[in-house]
Amino acid sequence: MKIRFVRGMWGMDRPSLAANLAMIKEGGFEAVEMGVPADAAERKALHAELDRTGLALVAQQWTAGTTPEDHARSFEEQFRSAVEFKPLFVNSHTGKDWFTLEQNLVVFRAAERMEAETGIRAVHETHRGRALFTAPAASALLAALPGLKLAADFSHWVCVHESFLQDQADTLKKAMDATWHIHARVGHPEGPQITHPGAPEWKEAVETHVGWWKRIAARHRQLGTPELTICPEFGPVPYMTTLPWTRQPLADLWEVNVFMKNLLKQELG
Repeated sequence: MKIRFVRGMWGMDRPSLAANLAMIKEGGFEAVEMGVPADAAERKALHAELDRTGLALVAQQWTAGTTPEDHARSFEEQFRSAVEFKPLFVNSHTGKDWFTLEQNLVVFRAAERMEAETGIRAVHETHRGRALFTAPAASALLAALPGLKLAADFSHWVCVHESFLQDQADTLKKAMDATWHIHARVGHPEGPQITHPGAPEWKEAVETHVGWWKRIAARHRQLGTPELTICPEFGPVPYMTTLPWTRQPLADLWEVNVFMKNLLKQELG
């Protein structure tokens, strides 16, 4: 099985799309994860730059609105907009944490319809503020929708549950078994992002997350999955901790994400 490393556009600060994608390509990544622009000229530019760099696309989207029906329509509109780019798949921030299970199912069932219609996979991110914001919320949705596919960003759950999920092993296993894309950010019980994965004070956090990702990769090897995508997704200020008064970040964001990629190349093979 091939591991394909993806770099998100979040935190990329070069002055143009072309410069950002060139940096991603030169950094050893094979795909970019980003939202598909609505503007026609920007869409044309994205097509051209993807062709020029040879980068694949993971299309990101964020459902929006005040009702489940709004979110379902938002999912469909964004998904259809991404289809022309032939993305590897769509990664969605889906639903809301304050919707009931039945309300969130309205949105997820719309996603299932889009997958069936287009043949493009939709994965749903385990993200704070969204339907999959906790391990129990994800467990309930997985029980209701056995085919649900996740983008695992367990840094959010570590933060929400203020633990490394030691007391939720069964639920965590269900989530790992449903994972088809990994966001490789390391969280800790008091926050969604450590300062640097190479710093020795974060050894437990890094080893815990890497262990989860190894289990996901091992399962896909057993399934015969051709490739697994991983996006190192440490984020910029204010996600990244800063020095007081100066707002100076404590680490270089690009270097942190490249470090994470190189570490996982060693750990996952």
